[in-house]
Amino acid sequence: MPPSARIALAQVNTTVGDFAANAGKIRDATRRARAAGASLVVFPELAICGYPPRDFLGLPEFLARARRTLEELAAPAEWSRDVAVVVGFPEAPDGAPPPGVYNSAALLSGGRVVAVGRKSLLPTYDVFDETRYFLSAPAATAAEAPEGLALRLGLSICEDIWNDKRFWVRPRYARDPIAELVQAGASLVLNISASPYGMGKPALREQMLGAAAKGHGAPIAYVNQVGGNDALLFDGGSMLLGRDGAVLARAPLFEEALVVADLQSGTGQVLGLDGAPLPAPGPAPADAVADEVFRALVLGVRDYVRKCGFRSAVVGLSGGIDSALTACIAAAALGPEAVLGVAMPSRYSSDHSREDAAALARNLGIRFQEISIEPMHAAFMAQVHSVDGRPLCDLAEQNVQARIRGQILMALSNDTGGLVLSTGNKSELAVGYCTLYGDMAGGLAVIGDVPKTLVYRVARAANARAGRASIPERTFTKPPSAELKPGQVDQDSLPPYEVLDDILQAYVEERLPLDAIVARGHDDATVRRVLRMVVSSEYKRRQAAPVLKVSQKAFGEGRRFPIAHGYRY
Repeated sequence: MPPSARIALAQVNTTVGDFAANAGKIRDATRRARAAGASLVVFPELAICGYPPRDFLGLPEFLARARRTLEELAAPAEWSRDVAVVVGFPEAPDGAPPPGVYNSAALLSGGRVVAVGRKSLLPTYDVFDETRYFLSAPAATAAEAPEGLALRLGLSICEDIWNDKRFWVRPRYARDPIAELVQAGASLVLNISASPYGMGKPALREQMLGAAAKGHGAPIAYVNQVGGNDALLFDGGSMLLGRDGAVLARAPLFEEALVVADLQSGTGQVLGLDGAPLPAPGPAPADAVADEVFRALVLGVRDYVRKCGFRSAVVGLSGGIDSALTACIAAAALGPEAVLGVAMPSRYSSDHSREDAAALARNLGIRFQEISIEPMHAAFMAQVHSVDGRPLCDLAEQNVQARIRGQILMALSNDTGGLVLSTGNKSELAVGYCTLYGDMAGGLAVIGDVPKTLVYRVARAANARAGRASIPERTFTKPPSAELKPGQVDQDSLPPYEVLDDILQAYVEERLPLDAIVARGHDDATVRRVLRMVVSSEYKRRQAAPVLKVSQKAFGEGRRFPIAHGYRY
């Protein structure tokens, strides 16, 4: 390859269906890349329409807009003069909706589409259901790069690169598209991707890509989408790897970036999409995993709120760790001025809970309101009795309080236009320790994929990132409690969170059978009780707000269990 060849990895945040905005990002990033000396600019998977488009692909008009946008981008223009562009798009060759659509990559140069590569391997596990929408390409595509680059480019898309036989990390497919590209003479493998974030996944990707580059003896340019689309968070982390598997250049996680690098040495620069150099990463945080999860959730809240058309958020503040972390994430994502924290004490609320909620709001600089639910609670209990005239049972009375709070938050949402962020964690959602139409009310479950034990770590990371104790120390040290009756603590109803979370990790994420979970050192009766709670709470989770996914197996679209069944533990 020529010593002066420079490539740009354009790690952009696209919005599903916003063709004009997505095309604008493609044009602007290409202009910046040209100014930095790049001859080839590569964008993520389905960048033209945004990922994942899902059933929009069944609308002929959606596919027609995608085709028109590609044609407009391919037409001769000053922004793309003397530079080639690779961009992902949904390709319907005969104009037909699924299953006649390909997930494709177009190579644009000289005012036209010079080559199209189609995705070969279609994932159907976890959150992916690509065979519902796409046809599998029968062969991988290698194409000559435009004049001046002297490269043969291998066009591959996301899953195509996850089937290297030297590094099995996915379901085993019969084909290895990257091997096909190398055999076809590709001197640079391009992989455009929309790979969602999960804890530990950035490191796994780097390991996999390094093994693929070294195993095939070919450099790889990997460009991943960044940003949140519904429950999925895309962390970016685009990188250029040499034929020995070494990372030559990389983009940061969780932010848009343009990496412009020499194809041989990897030397170059990392720019923001405004063209300004991005600062070098600082020292690694004390708890890198927790800090990474915090950043992922901030990105997810920012994009979900704004892409759904909201400008602000409403968060119920109990004085506990879950609502405190949710408020921290919201303030970091949207700005403190765009967050309203609402404390809703009852006759059972402790003084420290009220004090800690107010202190949190002051520390974060968010707007704050306290509304007592006592008059509403008393009025409700005076009017509503069981069918035989008795007072409502204890559980019903507890849930009345939670639902009054949910009503208040939704009323304030209607009044202010802010999106209510629910504050329940994964441990609670797993076992049903939450109230339908109460604390589950809201438009987004921010920490619904964060187990309680991890909530504390992420909250510490939030304080560390802020450089001060935004979350009061007492919030970390007091026993967790819903405060729905006198002296209540979570462990009255649940095993200790250290025990509960390990059982849930084994069952929900690792999908281990009961006897294997007991073999980890847990009491048989406790394991059976927890698993029964998980299974019987499916009807609640089906009605929960979308959960931002940060684990390998989150509640939501990637975990599909029936509600009505006879499976028992």
